Amino acid sequence: MQVGVSAVVSSDEDVEFVRECERVGATSVWVPEAWGYDALTPLAHLAAVTSTIRLATGIVQVGARSPAMLAMQAMSVQQLSGGRLVLGLGSSGPRIMEAWHGVPFRKPVATMRETIEIVRQIARGDRLDHHGEVYDLPPDGSGRGIRSMVPPVEPIPLVIAALGPRNLELTGEIADGWLGNAFMPEHADVFLDPIRTGCLRAGRTIDQLDLVMPAAVEITDDPEEAGRRHADGHAFTIGAMGAPGKNFYNRAFSAQGYGDDVAAVYELWQAGKREQAAARVPFDIGFKTNLLGPPEVIRERIRLYRDAGITTLQAKVTGPERLDTVAQLVDLVREVDDERPEVPLR
Repeated sequence: MQVGVSAVVSSDEDVEFVRECERVGATSVWVPEAWGYDALTPLAHLAAVTSTIRLATGIVQVGARSPAMLAMQAMSVQQLSGGRLVLGLGSSGPRIMEAWHGVPFRKPVATMRETIEIVRQIARGDRLDHHGEVYDLPPDGSGRGIRSMVPPVEPIPLVIAALGPRNLELTGEIADGWLGNAFMPEHADVFLDPIRTGCLRAGRTIDQLDLVMPAAVEITDDPEEAGRRHADGHAFTIGAMGAPGKNFYNRAFSAQGYGDDVAAVYELWQAGKREQAAARVPFDIGFKTNLLGPPEVIRERIRLYRDAGITTLQAKVTGPERLDTVAQLVDLVREVDDERPEVPLR
């Protein structure tokens, strides 16, 4: 199992943090993109000041750029980094795509599939010729497709951030990896079974994918306090993320057995009862989706991720001790890996 880090990179301090994470053994850095900084510009900067760490978008919003522009930016970073880019892609949601980017949130599964097909087509040097549900390139009557004016680049691993069954199946069918969320290893098959279905459709197995799982990491002697605090923080995710009936996180938690809890939290949040909503979020949602506690507790949680088949832990760390936390996590993962050298069955 590998250790990656999630990092907003907007200052010299952030850049130095990534450089130090590389030094202590982190194998990837995942730069997010929401409605602040973009993801690819910081990775281009990091390409110049690091040497081995994989440079991953975590995630780029599909639809915010044309597929060709996304391919152009990805090829630039791939070339500048010596082949270290991992392109993490996500559908985002209707509010971000429509209110921020001004583009319709339509057919997210088809948009994801066609974007990946187009990016791969351009990156390997093919003439762009794609006629799908969402993109028609070139349109009828516009002549032949265009080929990139720069040479092909080394294949770019493409990772899909997915929670719903259809996008999970698509991940298994066409992607190089999965970036999860709202995941408890005790209920791994809720997510992994649809990925396996997609893999079967493509004639491959799930162990050919990098399964990446974000988790907040806090090394603390009070896991009860940390778990409760993280559970409270999910009240916003459950109550405010997405239009009614279109909250992907709520669907994921419901599929893992927390449907009644999610419904109660949502109702309290929508009624303006924010503190009550936070208190109503089950402790497990805060604790089991993260790595919280003393080393022995975190080590046991890492075993559960390993046994579920997760191949990369993406650490979310904050505060002045964040580098020490990453270094300790790297050591704990190595200890767990050394316990059982054989590859786990998935």
